[in-house]
Amino acid sequence: MSPAGAQNRQLPAELQIRLAVQAAPAQLRDSVTVQGWSSTGAFTTLRARRGSLICIAPDPRAPQLEVSCHDRGLEAFLARGRELAAQGVAGDRRARARWEEITAGRLALPFGTVNTILTGSGFDSTTGEIREPYLRWVIYVPGASAASTGLSETPTAPGAPWIMFAGTPGAHVMISPPRSRPAALR
Repeated sequence: MSPAGAQNRQLPAELQIRLAVQAAPAQLRDSVTVQGWSSTGAFTTLRARRGSLICIAPDPRAPQLEVSCHDRGLEAFLARGRELAAQGVAGDRRARARWEEITAGRLALPFGTVNTILTGSGFDSTTGEIREPYLRWVIYVPGASAASTGLSETPTAPGAPWIMFAGTPGAHVMISPPRSRPAALR
């Protein structure tokens, strides 16, 4: 199935779970909690587990196939982002609203927490295997800067880490590997 074919189509809970856990390290997949969408389209917990990660199934309204997993410490931050989005607050306004709440001590964003994001060109609807998977990482480092980390504030080379929103409460290290491996590594 292509992402466009999945758009605006509710997937069965078991398929959402099979898709979502692919963003987690293989050894942790059985222990992750999975969030996704109910048959009515409401965001919900599809599988509750006690592990350190929460994975999110693909949004049936999204134009691109994307699943993710994040440390439980990020849940309040990400949940607040979903609340703001539901209120129509998007983009820079949404980021700044959460940063103000972090600065005021009303919202936690623990230092060093990780969100992994997996995208693909589609998936096999029988097995749930994501086609052409691409995994990238976001490591939250509130307040960190180029000076405090030694990282560039812009991408410098394929796969090199860099710091986004440096010096803000939402600062995070981006790690986006090259989409294809050099011939020497194949």
